[in-house]
Amino acid sequence: MTSYITPNELRIGIDVGSLNHAVAISDDKGNILKEFEITHTNKGFESFFKIIEKAAQDNHASLSIAMEGYNGWARPLDGLIQARGYRLFNVNNIKLARYKEIFPGAAKTDQIDARKIVELFSLQQHLPVSKKVLQEIKPFDNTNTRLKRLTRRRKQLVQEKIALINRFSTELQGVAPDLKLITKAVDNLWFLRFFTLKEDMRDLVRLRAKSILKIKHLGPMRIILIEAWQKDASFSPEVEYTASMFYDDAMRLLMLKEKIKQLEDAIAKLIPSSQMAKVIETIPGFATITAGELAGEIGTLDRFKSEASLALYLGMTNLDNSSGKHKGSKRSISTNRHAKMAMITATMKHTQHVEESKKYLEKKISEGKRYQQAIRSMGRHLVRVIWNMIQQDRAYVIK
Repeated sequence: MTSYITPNELRIGIDVGSLNHAVAISDDKGNILKEFEITHTNKGFESFFKIIEKAAQDNHASLSIAMEGYNGWARPLDGLIQARGYRLFNVNNIKLARYKEIFPGAAKTDQIDARKIVELFSLQQHLPVSKKVLQEIKPFDNTNTRLKRLTRRRKQLVQEKIALINRFSTELQGVAPDLKLITKAVDNLWFLRFFTLKEDMRDLVRLRAKSILKIKHLGPMRIILIEAWQKDASFSPEVEYTASMFYDDAMRLLMLKEKIKQLEDAIAKLIPSSQMAKVIETIPGFATITAGELAGEIGTLDRFKSEASLALYLGMTNLDNSSGKHKGSKRSISTNRHAKMAMITATMKHTQHVEESKKYLEKKISEGKRYQQAIRSMGRHLVRVIWNMIQQDRAYVIK
C-alpha cells in the first residue's frame, strides 16, 4: 500500500473511458501518491470513493477532482462526486490537447493522461494555458438539472417528429395525393386518428360515418372532406407494399406528439420552482419552453465571471481574433449550441413583441448588418438584461 504524506489538499485526476477510468492522486505539491483504475459500474464507483476518502481521512485533507467528459461519458460519476460535496473540475479536452502539445509526455496512455490532469492543478496558478484547461463546475440547482434533461429530450423528439412529418408527407403525396389534400398538415391530430383507424389506408375508403364520428374534435367540414375523398379515392401501385409503413409512421407521429406534450407539461410544472426560469419567462417572446431550456443549460450564474462570459456561452458574442492591422473575431468553442439556438429563437420572437426592441433591430439592419447579425446584437443586449434580472430576482418590465 502506498503511504501518503500530509497535504492540505489532495488532487484527483480522472481520465474517463467508456468502460474503465484511470485515476491519479497527488498532493498539493504535485507528487503522485497513488494510481489505480476503476470500472464504470456501481462497484467501481464505490471503490473510487473508498480509496480517495481514505486518503483524505489519513491526511486530514480536502479533495478536488478533475475529470474529462463532464455530463457525458463521466455520468453518473460526476453527479456522485458533486452529491458528496467535493469540488469538481471539468477538463476541456481541446485545451488539454494543446497543453500536451506544449508539454509532451513520453507516451500516450490513460494513466499518463490522468497524471497530466493532476499536473494542471499545480500549474494553473503559474501557466495561463493550464489555467484554461480546468473549469470548476458549480453545483446546479436540482430543478435546473431536471429542466436540462427534459428540454433536451423534448428537442430530440421534436427533431424526430419534423423528420418523420417530412417523410410521411412526401411519400403520401406520391401514393395517395387526394388523401393528403383533405388536410392542411399531415400531423393534424384528427387526420392521424382517422388515418390509423385501419392498418391499410385502402380500407379507409369503406369506413362508415359512424366509425369516423368517433374521432375526437372532428368537425362537420372535415367529415364532408373525408366523404368526398372516399367517393373518388385512388392509390398508386406502391400502396401494395407501403401501406403498413404509412400506418407505422402515423402511429409513431401520434406517439411523438403525446410524448412531447407530456414533456412540455412537466417542464411547465417545474418553471415555478426555478428562480432563473421564472425570471426569464417574464421576457416577452421567451416562452415557457425557452425559459426552461435556458435555465437548464445555464444552470447557475456562478459558473460565469461576468455577463460577457455568459454571452459567449450563449453564442451572442464572438472572441476577438485581431492581429496587427487585422481586426476580426471568431466563434468560441465554448458556446453551448442548445442554449444558442434557444436564445436566437426567443430573441427573434422578442423583437415581434416589444416595439423598442424591434426598432433596435431595424436600426442595426439599416447600419449594414445582416438579419442574423442584428438578431445577435439584440441577443447580446438581452444577455445583459437576463444577467441583471437573475441577480436581482426581478421580472422584465416594458418601459
